[in-house]
Amino acid sequence: ILEALINSDPSPPFPNQKDYFPEAHKDLKVIEPKEDKSSNDEPPEVELKDLPPHLEYAFLGDNNKWPVIIAKYLSVDEKSALIKVLKSQKQAIAWKLTDIKGIDPEFCSHKIFLEEDYAPKVQSQRRVNLKIHDVIKKEVEKTS
Repeated sequence: ILEALINSDPSPPFPNQKDYFPEAHKDLKVIEPKEDKSSNDEPPEVELKDLPPHLEYAFLGDNNKWPVIIAKYLSVDEKSALIKVLKSQKQAIAWKLTDIKGIDPEFCSHKIFLEEDYAPKVQSQRRVNLKIHDVIKKEVEKTS
């Protein structure tokens, strides 16, 4: 089933979706992927976290490399078939942010520039304007 889905042509968008956010599409710029280093050569370094009871990790490489999350209650045949398909299509999985084609990594991340000698400080809580203090208090009491 998975192979049929992967090999099938994507269906055209629904008629009501073609003009969905047309102004947003004009602002996006297409970035060509860089070919210097493919992440398919080196596995991502990830921290494996505890999963819900119905999920488990499977690995597409040796020595616990290339982790994916699959359903825990699949049969042995289903798991092996799923892992086989995922291994064959490993290059289609975006393992890192830079693997997503057409999206500039700068668009998805931000950096706060600080002076080199800056020391972070905790600011004290500021007082609320007395005129609206009662309004806020009533709203809080209403929600609790």
